[in-house]
Amino acid sequence: MTAIILDGQKVANQLAEKLKIQVRHLSRTPILIIISIGNNPENKIYLDKKINRGAQLGIKIKVHHLAASTNERSVIDLIQHYNQDQLVSGIMVQLPLPEQISYYHLVRAINPLKDVDGFNEQNVGRLWNGDSNFIAPATPRGILSLLSAYDLSLKGKHTVVIGRSNLVGKPLAGLCLAKDSTVTLTHRKTTNLRKITQIADILVVAIGQAQMVDQSYVKPGAIVIDVGINTTAQGLMGDVNFSAVKEISSYITPVPKGIGPMTVISLLENVVKAQKSQELG
Repeated sequence: MTAIILDGQKVANQLAEKLKIQVRHLSRTPILIIISIGNNPENKIYLDKKINRGAQLGIKIKVHHLAASTNERSVIDLIQHYNQDQLVSGIMVQLPLPEQISYYHLVRAINPLKDVDGFNEQNVGRLWNGDSNFIAPATPRGILSLLSAYDLSLKGKHTVVIGRSNLVGKPLAGLCLAKDSTVTLTHRKTTNLRKITQIADILVVAIGQAQMVDQSYVKPGAIVIDVGINTTAQGLMGDVNFSAVKEISSYITPVPKGIGPMTVISLLENVVKAQKSQELG
C-alpha cells in the first residue's frame, strides 16, 4: 500500500478562487491587522505567505512590527485601538511572543468578532457549546477542509490527536466531535501512546518533534495528518516520518505543502467571515 497524498497546496488554491469571488461581493476591502513582536526570522516566512496570499485575494494585510522589549500594556492598547476601527475586519497576534507578554491576555483583549485566530474565550466557548456562530482556529479548520476536499468523512471514525495545545489539539478535538467522530486526545506524557495511535482511523500529529511518528504508530490504512513544521539541518520536516508512514497509511499529508497552505487560506476565510459578521451587526 502506498498512501494517496493529501495535497494541501492544490486544495488551498481551489479554495482561494472561491474566496476571491466572496471578497469581490463584500461592501469594502477586508483588512487584517497582524501584530508581530520581536525579530524571529521564521516569522517573516509565515508573514510573507499570508501577505502574498491576501494580495491575491484582494485582502489587505497590515503588519505591526514591534520591538521584543515592548510591554504588554502597549500591545493591548494597540489591539483596543483596532477593535474600535470599523474598517478593520480582523486582528491576530503572530507567535511566538517575548516572555514578558502573555498571549492569552492579548487574545482576551481582541473583540471576538475580529478574533480571526479563534482563540478568544467566547469563540472557544461557542465551539464547545455547539453554537455555529464562532470562528474556528485556522489549522484545525484547514485540516477539516482538506479532508472534506478528498471526500473523507469523520462520521463514526476514531480520530487520535497527538498534541493537546490550545492552538491545534484541543479545538480540533471539538470540531471532530461535532462531525460525529470519536476523539482521543493524547500528548507527550500519555502512557502506551503507540497502543492508542495504532487503533486510530485518523491520526493527527501536532507534537513539535521532527519525524517522531513512524510506521509503528500507525494502523494499516489509517489517514495521517502531519501538522508539524520543524526546521532541521536537512530542511523542513514534519512530525511524521513521511517515507516510512506513506507505505502503510491510506492518505497522508506532506510537509511542506500539506497543512501549512491550508492554515493560511483558512485564516483568510476567517477574515472574510469576520467581516460578514460585523456587517450583519
